Parts: sequence; structure tokens; C-alpha cells
Amino acid sequence: MAGDTRFTWEYDDGRAKLLALYQKGKDKQWDAAKRVDWSLPVDPGNPLMMPEQSIPIYGSKSYEKMKNDPAEMARLGQHLTSWQFSQFLHGEQGAMICASRIAESVPDLDAKFYAATQVMDEARHAETFARLLQEKIGLLYPINAHLKVLLEQTLSDRRWDMPYLGMQVLIEGVALAAFGLLRDLTPVALPKQILAYVMQDEARHVAFGRLALRDYYAELTDAERAEREEFVVEGCYLLRDRFLADEVWETLGYDVAECTEFVNRSPLTQTYRTLLFTRIVPCVKDIGLWGPKVQKAYADMGVTSFANSDLTALMKSDEDLAERIDEEKRLAARRDEVAEVIRFGAGS
Repeated sequence: MAGDTRFTWEYDDGRAKLLALYQKGKDKQWDAAKRVDWSLPVDPGNPLMMPEQSIPIYGSKSYEKMKNDPAEMARLGQHLTSWQFSQFLHGEQGAMICASRIAESVPDLDAKFYAATQVMDEARHAETFARLLQEKIGLLYPINAHLKVLLEQTLSDRRWDMPYLGMQVLIEGVALAAFGLLRDLTPVALPKQILAYVMQDEARHVAFGRLALRDYYAELTDAERAEREEFVVEGCYLLRDRFLADEVWETLGYDVAECTEFVNRSPLTQTYRTLLFTRIVPCVKDIGLWGPKVQKAYADMGVTSFANSDLTALMKSDEDLAERIDEEKRLAARRDEVAEVIRFGAGS
């Protein structure tokens, strides 16, 4: 890591919106050991109970060879889900380090306050994903090379705003979209709970990045803004290209070249990649990094249409869904209590 440690001895009131977000960050802390129902079952061979059509190599020669082999299909399902959630885990550890870096280097005290709450959030997310992988899926993968490069670039830049831009806007933005897709598609209660609870926190983190960067970027010179836009473009291509799962095909002994080519051409992959930018594109536009180079890159990726999405509404929806899951769990627990009383009364 690089950069300066900045102390501030001015304890004024700070920015109202950021302090309100800090208060919300304190109020919404939760314990993964208590909030998540770890007793819920997960099938290691198909942890998300997704249809076969969701497999990235569905229809390929490699897939056709083993589609009638239940053991190999279960092995593939375990490895794919492990690879995906392992990247979530590595990203959360990276976010924890980036948030601590922000607390160290950002010049404003209100931002330091909020970043401190985010460090705890990210530690909890890493704890939660690690437990899911270890106890329920039973397999972990190392960090993907593209994600590793982006994390290294984010942390090695000396400018205090770059951890915000790399983590809060790009990595957190694509993570939110990926979490949301899986949360909405899986019928399995445990991963659905975990993804919803993590997304509730991440929605605040993206809002933090927007608040902190919007005013600062408005004051940049053209040259400074061009440097940030170049970072955004490179980072978005790295994020897009990290979803090929080369490590899975290699580990399973499949034809890596054939699988990679198929995944690249797959309509499913194209749609998935596009949807991953639903949070990033409007956020990048909102903070003022909307020059020709960024717009050209987003046109090339086919994601420009997300520029006018209502990011605030998306984030509120993410937060509300987590609360609804908690309410459903409370109602289910109450129904079980009533049923137990009725059984006790009938027995007496």
C-alpha cells in the first residue's frame, strides 16, 4: 500500500448527510452468528439450486460429455459456486483493507468516522462468506487474477480518493449487482439471507463513495479527471473479464480454451456481464467521471443504458428486502410458538 496518514484536529459538525450515514452504519451493525440461520441446509453439489441453463458452459462440448453423469454435475456445481463465492470472500477482505486505508488517509473527520464502521462491516462479510464456504460448500478457490490486479492498483495509488473510486464505486458496485442477481434467483434460504444482509450494508458503502467523491471531483482539473476516468475504464474491463472462471475449468480438467471461448460467446454470459454494471454506470456518471473515454467504454460493453437508472431507489430496495426477510423469520418463529402451544394443549 502507498499514501499518507492524515490526522485532523478539527472536530466540527461535518457534513449532515455523511454523519447521518455514519449513524445509520452504527445502528445497522449485526452479528453473523446470530442474524443468519446457519441451521438451514445447503446441497454442496448445487448450493444455489439453479437450473442447468445457468451453468456458463451449458451446451458446450465439455458440458455435453458429462451432462448425464450426476456425480460430475454435482462436482461442477460445487466448484462453480465455490469459485464465485470465494471471489466474494476475497473482495470483502480487500474492501476491509481499503476501508481501513480510507480511514487512515481521507482528510475529513466525518468520512473517517464512516469508514471505521465500514471496516467492521467488511470484516463481518468476510467472516460470513468464509463460514458459508467452509461449512456448507466445503471448498475454497484462490483470488482471481483480474480482481487481484484491481485491488493492487486501488491500494498502491498514493491519492486518497483512489480507494474510494476503486472499492466503493467499482468493486462494491459490481459486487452489489452480482449479489442481487443471485439473491433474486436462488430459492435456497441460507445463501439468500446472507446475500440480502450483505447487500444491506453494501448499499450504504456505495452511498458513502458517492457522497465523498461527488464534490471533490467537481473541483478536479481536466488532467486529474482524465486520470480517474482512465482508471475507471481499465477497472471496468478487469471486472468484466474476471467472470470467465478459467480456474474452474482447469481444476476440473476440462478443455480450458474450449470452455473459455464458449463462455465468451454465450448469450447468458453477455447478459450477466451487462447486468453487473447496473450499479456502477449511474454511480460513475453521478460523481462526474463521464468523459468521452468512459462513455465509449460503456458503449463498447453495451451498458450505457444504465446511466439514468435511479441508484437511490435500487439501494433502498436492497435495504428493504433484508428487513423483509427478518420480518418473515420473526413471523415464522411466532407461528412455530403458537403451533407448539396448540400441540401442548392438545396433549394435556
